[in-house]
Amino acid sequence: MSGTFDMMVGMPEVDVFTALANPVRRRLLELLAESPRNAGSLAEEFDLSRSAVSEHLSVLRRAALVHEEVRGRERHYTLAAQPLADLGTWLRPFERYWRDRLSTRADHLTEEHPAP
Repeated sequence: MSGTFDMMVGMPEVDVFTALANPVRRRLLELLAESPRNAGSLAEEFDLSRSAVSEHLSVLRRAALVHEEVRGRERHYTLAAQPLADLGTWLRPFERYWRDRLSTRADHLTEEHPAP
């Protein structure tokens, strides 16, 4: 539903990887993983203007990584964990791949330079 609404008002959905590419957005997600927060309290965590932080939150919302709830004049944000869980599932085979590669490399180094 949210994606349909965004498309109607000219705000296309954002790819999760694009959203996660920015360190400010990653930090926003870390803060929201601790607890839901309003936009003002999130903005206080950064040396950025409130409007810049709001734009980062908008990108995260369009990527379905956060939920936004308007309460009076405030916007409250919560972490939407499912897209991150999906990403973790997708990344798991690559984690095994790198773990195996690093283990093989460690074995190779041990063979070249045995402990005294």
